[in-house]
Amino acid sequence: MIGNILGDRYEIIEKIGEGGMSHVYKAKCNKLKRYVAVKILKDTFKDNEEIVEKFKREATAIANLSDANIVNVLDVGTQDSMHYIVMEYVKGKTLKDIIKEQGRLSSDVAISIAIKIARALDCAHKNNIIHRDIKPQNILVTPEGAVKVTDFGIAKSADSSTISYTNSVMGSAHYFSPEQAKGTFLDCRTDIYSLGAVIYEMVTGKLPFEAESPVAIALKHIQEPLVAPKVLNSSIPNSLNYLIIKAMEKEPIKRYQTAKEIIVDLEKVKNDPNVVLMSNNSEADDFTRVMAPVNVEDENSINKGQKSKKDEDLEDEYDDEEDYEDEEDDDKKSSRKNLKKKILYPLIFILLLGLGGLSAYFFSKGSGDSNKEKIVPNIIGMKDADARDAVEKAGLRYYIAGSVKSDKPEGTVVECTPNQGEKATTEVRVKLSAAEEKISVPDLSKMDQNAAKAKLSELGLELGDVKEEDSDSVQKGAVMSQDPARDTKVDKNTKVNIVISKGKKQVTVTVPSVTGLTKDQAKAKLDQLKLGVEFIKGDRKTPDKDSSGKVYAQNPDGGLTTIEGQSVKVTYYDDFVEEKKFFDVSGLIGKSKNDVEAWRNGKKVNVQYSGEDVIGATVSAIAPSTSVEEGGTIKVTLVAPNKPKQ
Repeated sequence: MIGNILGDRYEIIEKIGEGGMSHVYKAKCNKLKRYVAVKILKDTFKDNEEIVEKFKREATAIANLSDANIVNVLDVGTQDSMHYIVMEYVKGKTLKDIIKEQGRLSSDVAISIAIKIARALDCAHKNNIIHRDIKPQNILVTPEGAVKVTDFGIAKSADSSTISYTNSVMGSAHYFSPEQAKGTFLDCRTDIYSLGAVIYEMVTGKLPFEAESPVAIALKHIQEPLVAPKVLNSSIPNSLNYLIIKAMEKEPIKRYQTAKEIIVDLEKVKNDPNVVLMSNNSEADDFTRVMAPVNVEDENSINKGQKSKKDEDLEDEYDDEEDYEDEEDDDKKSSRKNLKKKILYPLIFILLLGLGGLSAYFFSKGSGDSNKEKIVPNIIGMKDADARDAVEKAGLRYYIAGSVKSDKPEGTVVECTPNQGEKATTEVRVKLSAAEEKISVPDLSKMDQNAAKAKLSELGLELGDVKEEDSDSVQKGAVMSQDPARDTKVDKNTKVNIVISKGKKQVTVTVPSVTGLTKDQAKAKLDQLKLGVEFIKGDRKTPDKDSSGKVYAQNPDGGLTTIEGQSVKVTYYDDFVEEKKFFDVSGLIGKSKNDVEAWRNGKKVNVQYSGEDVIGATVSAIAPSTSVEEGGTIKVTLVAPNKPKQ
């Protein structure tokens, strides 16, 4: 597999993990030049339609979830019968690894991690997704402290209009809720219970319930009281101890009802460990719960006789679900087969008991007024508080099952189960109208006005007032500030005001005269007025040494005005080079030696005489014959009188 390329872009680099049904690899996206994680379904399951569907469900479940605390799905595909999911690559450790290395964590660290997990759940629940397998093995923590929830492999749509019961238990036994263990109705509160179990392990270093088999653990979730975490770690604040116990209540109605609720209390404990947390669903205790007793036998006493066809079907389905989980410990793999027979029959028995117990809960006609059927009052269209009063006066429990988009005012009851006018024995589940979904204001910085307007329009927002201001740091024409600020949640069609940079503030200055100055002097003078300088080597002849390298022209001229920061073009003389002098010697022919010496006086010229140097001799020839360069030499030939010139 190493070196293979999937989808013409994902190059497999190394294996980084393995679960019951998939391998996880680190890969490089050759298109975007970044690392990704690729989860590939094992060959053993590639032809199993049910398993392939579960595998693809993970991608579907989180593809549209956008939260900093959820591992993003980037791509999904199939190549050569190989099914794969591409996710963001998170460099770090699982929370389980951290707990194993460090033992129990400090309350502060545990609360910080729990808040981030709860935010991920809040995002999932708002999108009607229940994770169903929250555990430390599915929580990644980066070295920088970022927390990412992963593995939505058994996530499920939370459709409250359909109460479904399953023949198989899904999730990890150490962390799943009592209702999950029974295989009964699940909603977002099952994730709240699992989160409570994770917090419990973080602060105590121990699992909430331990036993030799998953079934025995399941029994404890259903029956056994929770040992308060403060018993195992006395340093835990009372507020956090209360929070964990509330999250792990056996009955969902007694727990936190939403991820948002537990986030609020986690934040309170984080800010003040001594805070006293108050129950917000104590009214649930006002109702008498009539439930058929669930006689769950000890796992070792259950009949291990012949399996029926239905039992075998249940066993097969259970195997499929368990195989899909990540392995908690490699050294437990070899013991799975040995435990299978011991686990399957008790589990089937528990499932049947759970289903029987639930049926008794809804349909038992036992004695007591609390079990009598009551008529659901007319609450559709009522505000939340008024509907709650009406339902409770009717002797029923009021439970908010979620919210839906509606044209009704926010917080108005728009749905209820059972319907108003129908009969109910214990509970009325309602859905409230939700406010129109808020839009997150984008970051418009560094965009020009047109790009900012287009971006806002794309998101359903409008461009508001546009102002211009000077800026020394933001490029001219770019957005330098906005109102509302980025990431602010606003209603659709909200106007966003922006301020566009005019660039640096323009300051008018008078250009100084720099002619006659050296280049250094000219630059210093212009620098004082925050003017730039552009030196140009002139083509004029340098008149003298004193003018060498000096400025003889500028643009703009001195005395004119310009903008601070503008450059002045400065033209200067080249280095002075003295011109060579030449002297005419043609007039010396026929002259006497004395005449030659008189001509030579004051000139830097050397003379070499030859010929007849006698009285009356004259110059008969000169070389060079026309002119001589200053510092040069002429050769003069003399002849005696009355002799012809040579």
